[in-house]
Amino acid sequence: MAEEKKEQKMLLEKHKDIARIDQEIKRTHGWYVRVRFHGKTHSKFFSDGKCGGRYSSLLAAVAWRDQTEKKLGKVRSDKHIVTVSNTSTGVVGVRLNDILSRYEVSWVNNEGKQGKTSVSVRKHGKESAFKRACEIRQQKEAQRLNQ
Repeated sequence: MAEEKKEQKMLLEKHKDIARIDQEIKRTHGWYVRVRFHGKTHSKFFSDGKCGGRYSSLLAAVAWRDQTEKKLGKVRSDKHIVTVSNTSTGVVGVRLNDILSRYEVSWVNNEGKQGKTSVSVRKHGKESAFKRACEIRQQKEAQRLNQ
């Protein structure tokens, strides 16, 4: 009975990078895993039929995800980690605002709330302001991941 409850709990939990696929029309049932790291996606589908049921296929999917992340050198965390920057600075969460002459820093805290601050280019100089902005971002990301 305890094993059945453990199974049920695991099936109901959310698992980062793992999605349930149930397409009755195509007779497709299983778990789809996607591991993204440094702009590349590694994915695999775990069929209930081939793995011996819904719970077994989930266990296989979780094991493959963890093993793939380890092989790639990605830190295992259930928290969202951005590894690709969309800004011209090349640093996630740090962008240059030329109009206001500052580097803007953004992050997400432990509660999932957005945090923002900025570092003045006029006050610190472009190079020093960028360095300070990067340090703030690293500090905030470390706080989020350590708690």
